[in-house]
Amino acid sequence: MSTSRTVDRAFETALYDTADHALDTAASLLAADPGADAELDRRGEEFVATAWRRGWQPADLVRIVRRELDDVHLRLVARLIRAQAPHDRPRGPRWAAQLDAVPEASAAPRADRFSHATAVLELYRLLLRLPTLEPLETGGAEGNGRRPPREARPESRALARIRALLAKAEATGYPEEAEALSAKAQELMARHSVDEALLSAHAPAPDTPGACRIGIEAPYEQAKAVLLDAVADANHCRAVWNEALGFSTVVGFESDLEAVELLHTSLLVQAEAAMTKAEAAQRAGGRKRTKTFRQSFLAAYAHRAGARLRAAAEAATAEAGGSGDVDLLPVLASREVAVTDRLERMFPETTTTRLRGAGDAAGWTEGTRAADDAEVGRRRPLR
Repeated sequence: MSTSRTVDRAFETALYDTADHALDTAASLLAADPGADAELDRRGEEFVATAWRRGWQPADLVRIVRRELDDVHLRLVARLIRAQAPHDRPRGPRWAAQLDAVPEASAAPRADRFSHATAVLELYRLLLRLPTLEPLETGGAEGNGRRPPREARPESRALARIRALLAKAEATGYPEEAEALSAKAQELMARHSVDEALLSAHAPAPDTPGACRIGIEAPYEQAKAVLLDAVADANHCRAVWNEALGFSTVVGFESDLEAVELLHTSLLVQAEAAMTKAEAAQRAGGRKRTKTFRQSFLAAYAHRAGARLRAAAEAATAEAGGSGDVDLLPVLASREVAVTDRLERMFPETTTTRLRGAGDAAGWTEGTRAADDAEVGRRRPLR
């Protein structure tokens, strides 16, 4: 029997039948034919390429495998992604960054042939059943008069400074300092967004909105999604949460997307550190807290931080608009319309959901207090 036929039989047996005995039978077929290994790898690369055609990206694939399967499967999919990459077309800087972030396929001790074949088939079952996602790519900008793609432009000094401020906010153990650092970061984000909007408005062919996906990891996914929505809204973006697949899609202009990714990650780090500290204080006072406390804490943090983010962004934008000769309102309004149009084309049907599990009063109070400590209201510039 040819190795290709061995793989075909194994797939027919295991990939379209979820029974355990079917998986065992197929794994036995593959384990008995060492010559099938190369063909099995080639088919895996085809599954990865098919996932890309269905709208998935490297970070999405890594995230879903980590969420649904085990470390052995994560190593397998990482190896397949890296093997397939040289055969793929260029897809831009975000894609390249995701490829760079794919976990190294460490040379873990190889299991016996049967166990290895079982893991491969379990991974391929998952890849085969991936749904089609909304495409994030809108086509290349090269050669059409638009501004150079991001890989041709180094990171701006503003973004580098924002990144540094947020890193310091995450590292400090002093709430007042974290508050001031986060405040300055949001202020710079708003000014940077205005600068980018004006630059684009005067370009021969203005930028168009893009989109990215940001993972929403367990536990307390709903509260984390609410926080991301608040950060996106304050930075001229829109977010849509896919609860089933564990991510939110954020739509906006590139500089604003970068700001959202940076700030959301930083606020999550700060929120989780503050929650751990609040729980320790509760336990020291003899009050045992539960999952409801943590859910309420994060929900309150998201609500309060969102309000402060919006206030800081609006104040910084108003100051920028009042200090120049250009009327910002038409520029920003046109960008908002463009973002909304892109969002509605990507997601013609969305639903809203009520935040669940936020009924712990102490958790809500502590979360609100922590958001105040990470306040992003306007502050005097740091010296």
